[in-house]
Amino acid sequence: MQAAQTMARDSHPTTTAAIQLKDIVKKLPLRVLSKEDWQHWITKGYVIVRQAVPAANVERLVELLWRFDEKDPNDQSTWYAPQRREHKMKELNNTGMLEIYNHQYLWDNRMEGRIYDAFVDIWDREELWVTIDRANLNPPKKVKGTPNGFIYWDVDTSIRPLPIGVQGVLSLKKQDGNVGGFQCVPSLFEHFEKWERTQPEDRDPMHPDMAGQSTVNIDMEPGDLMIFNSLLAHGVRPNHSDDRVRMAQYVSMHPAEFDNEAERQERIRLWRELDYPQRDAFPGDPREWEKKNTSTAKLTDLGERLLGLKPW
Repeated sequence: MQAAQTMARDSHPTTTAAIQLKDIVKKLPLRVLSKEDWQHWITKGYVIVRQAVPAANVERLVELLWRFDEKDPNDQSTWYAPQRREHKMKELNNTGMLEIYNHQYLWDNRMEGRIYDAFVDIWDREELWVTIDRANLNPPKKVKGTPNGFIYWDVDTSIRPLPIGVQGVLSLKKQDGNVGGFQCVPSLFEHFEKWERTQPEDRDPMHPDMAGQSTVNIDMEPGDLMIFNSLLAHGVRPNHSDDRVRMAQYVSMHPAEFDNEAERQERIRLWRELDYPQRDAFPGDPREWEKKNTSTAKLTDLGERLLGLKPW
């Protein structure tokens, strides 16, 4: 079986899956998603899992992220310190990315049964690895009236077979049209093949021509998890509120590759040494805050399997 190509530009590794996610014929019973959720997922390219983690998990992670970023939630003058390191992916500059990857609180959310079960539903398989990803803290834009963000794909949509990948965003603050956040183009996902036939051969495979397309802004409450297909054109709507921040943790899962020893050992090293993935989109924290202020996260049995310490 040919492995699909899925290397996104930021955090998402290749997978051995060979069937497009929207074409999966379910064999396992749904654990978290409803039948309506599943239908929405395969047609629109995203689904929202409400209250995926307990409120206490959200509250303590919010406090941690303020402390990690050396900002005071009650003093807006501290919210606009310059980012600590330049991103190789230029569009990520000044988007509020926090270079924190392996703190216990991040791992606690990754190991939540409701989050794991949601990804079991998505992939129709239990043998999964969790991505080692970061968080986000995005304050209001100082200059009002700026464009409504950007729309792009995280994968090259000219590749055949089309890449296969999943991404997830766990909301830590209320997200609505005013505070901005995730926006996407579900109609383009649903009718991609038909749309592609109308495009020139030299179209940009990473940025769609938005003529005739409309974006959808996603509302989420703290603790809600949004999972989206990497083939869904998406972006970030700027925060145009006066005094509200947007905060999120990025959480995703993909088929485990326990026999990929090099990747498995690197994942274990990142966890054990509180290090960051060596990829273009991850500049890392020049302060090495995690290494200096915390210790290696304790994992449950599920966590050990999601990391790769134990086989499924």
